[in-house]
Amino acid sequence: MPFVIDEVFLWLIVIGFLAQLVDGALGMAYGVISTSAMLAMGIPPSLASANVHAAEVFTTAASGTSHALARNVDWNVFWRLALFGSAGAIIGAFAISYADKFMDTKMVRPVIAGYLLLMGIIVIWKGLRPKGSEPKIGRVRVLGFAGGLADAIGGGGWGPVVTSNLIARGGEPSRMVGTVNIAEFVVTLAASGAFLLALGPTFGKAALALLIGGVVAAPIAAWAARRIPRQIFTVIVGILICLVSVYNIWRALG
Repeated sequence: MPFVIDEVFLWLIVIGFLAQLVDGALGMAYGVISTSAMLAMGIPPSLASANVHAAEVFTTAASGTSHALARNVDWNVFWRLALFGSAGAIIGAFAISYADKFMDTKMVRPVIAGYLLLMGIIVIWKGLRPKGSEPKIGRVRVLGFAGGLADAIGGGGWGPVVTSNLIARGGEPSRMVGTVNIAEFVVTLAASGAFLLALGPTFGKAALALLIGGVVAAPIAAWAARRIPRQIFTVIVGILICLVSVYNIWRALG
């Protein structure tokens, strides 16, 4: 089939642009925003997550390489996150792929939308949380596995789940963001491979559109990160994610 630039392709470019704009400024929420918007457009959960992860292979590679060159990575934490996160991502990718094949997608959509609503609440909490608050979390391996599993099933959440917890437990923010970013490349690569095995080559055009939007937004996001009040921006993004997720739940159950 000839490559056609249609309205959906253009909208996905806009989604990729906005998602990367937020992710570049906050260091998280690319997958959550992209997947939430794609579900609202009527794209099945498994295809939404597959395309988001395919686009993220390239964005996380660039981001992770930058952090590694800047010596901004804790390699001991990286290996634990990457290995166990990849295991969780592979299981999650197969789970959501076969859920779409053997279950009515109308049953899957509200569950995924509910998960993304929870991610939105976590993002808001991250913005409002007082400095010095250190909630207890599990081991890094468990955190990586849970983050990879949730990210593949929900199409996003690695950053809000893993980065937030590592920083909350006292990790140096810049090193934790760098470590999580480069680990995310490995996790995303594992998830994309699993989606390819489970779904076949049924995605690509949407991933290309997301990638185009993300590439255009990257330099703007870097500029915005230095000028937009981080706490206020985080809360606004979390509220928007929650609103889109509530809409998706209403649409799925309506």
